[in-house]
Amino acid sequence: MRAPQDQPVIFVIDDDPSIRSTLEDLLQSVGLEARVFKSPQEFLKSARPDVPGCLVLDVRLPGQSGLEFQRTLAGSDVDLPIVFITGHGDIPMSVRAMKAGAVEFLTKPFNDQELLDAIHAAIKRDRERRADTRLVAELKARFAALTPRERDVLTEVVSGRLNKQIAADLALSEATVKLHRGQIMRKMRAASLPELVRMADRLGISRRTS
Repeated sequence: MRAPQDQPVIFVIDDDPSIRSTLEDLLQSVGLEARVFKSPQEFLKSARPDVPGCLVLDVRLPGQSGLEFQRTLAGSDVDLPIVFITGHGDIPMSVRAMKAGAVEFLTKPFNDQELLDAIHAAIKRDRERRADTRLVAELKARFAALTPRERDVLTEVVSGRLNKQIAADLALSEATVKLHRGQIMRKMRAASLPELVRMADRLGISRRTS
């Protein structure tokens, strides 16, 4: 059983009260927490828990359309996978939505299982994004614990430079380079050189080109 703080929340935005009620009942019937809103503005004013989730969004809304709201969210700190629903969709519209990162684009009437499958796929995507964000934050903390010289050596190591080359480049002895390499592996918690290279890639550390 997952911890309560990891229980997903599904946000539904649809201006039709009957649709909101139907979707809320469906989600609750399978044990999912649903929070429903009649407009994007109402959603943005709400408090959102820091848990995995997704957004079920109607394409056609009064004022700002679902597609326009998708663009608004892309430039905000709200990072939720979107499942679009619409009664008036077309292929160009669905292509735009999917290219912008939507998980699914469902045209009404759709069956309950189609929507639930899309929602579970969206939750899975959000869990993976959140885990990746935590990993990068942890790697940044480990990197911050390195001394300036260890960071210099790290750049050389992940560039494939040999100890004697690193020593020459940084005006160090090979013994000192070996010492720094050991400290780097320990502080970064890397079990192997390939793992250290992957960590450096995630941190965006540029490798030497020569």
